[in-house]
Amino acid sequence: MKLIILGSGTSIPHPERASPSIALFIDDQFLLLDIGPGTLRQLAIAGLQFENIDYICISHFHPDHTADLIHFFFATRYPPILSKRKPFTILAPKGFNHFLTLLKRPYGNWLDLPDRLMRIEELTIGEKERKEFDKFKITSAPLNHTTQSIGFRIEDSSGKTIVYSGDTGYCEQIVNLARDADFLILESSFPDEKGIQGHLTPSQAGDIATRSKAKRLLLTHFYPECLKVDIEAQCRKTYKGELILATDLISLSVR
Repeated sequence: MKLIILGSGTSIPHPERASPSIALFIDDQFLLLDIGPGTLRQLAIAGLQFENIDYICISHFHPDHTADLIHFFFATRYPPILSKRKPFTILAPKGFNHFLTLLKRPYGNWLDLPDRLMRIEELTIGEKERKEFDKFKITSAPLNHTTQSIGFRIEDSSGKTIVYSGDTGYCEQIVNLARDADFLILESSFPDEKGIQGHLTPSQAGDIATRSKAKRLLLTHFYPECLKVDIEAQCRKTYKGELILATDLISLSVR
């Protein structure tokens, strides 16, 4: 598995950090983890074609994680794209179909795609759920952010695992989901001294990585307050393993 951090920021505009999104490659499969505003442009900057995306995994429905769905659907309708677009799947928490209906309402039929093109799989928001696909398996679990927030554990055919929290506060569910993961991606929204409910601080993220025995930890989703402190030093209070601080367009391998 290989990944590119497309957006390591939040809802707050930042000149060097786009809103959350990660491109993940498993063999010949192209997955997108969240699709915040500006994701399609970040894909273009990274030299990736949005029309090649096979799966879009949505962690929750906040705008900074979903807003570029509008751009994605509208761009997919562009005739030269639509004529050759292969079917794709959206994996999202239960309630996504209703969310999508409301999202489309202001645009009439401008976001509609042919029925054959898009498959939607809603995942339970009350407990773990496991889905198997051709080249990988996904386990989702409810996390501590909104009532519809889930995290993802993705396992390839060799048994390597990557865990993505989306947004979450400290909870046992993320510790369990991340157990023995090869690569753990956690949000780190606010510094230790300004922690808020529903988000992690660097030291909380480090504690989760330590307790779950994850092999590598990547922190992302930095609000401006967090960028003003020594994120690594705060995380090192609770975690001694391999640590990476996300930057936009960084490319990494899961080993």
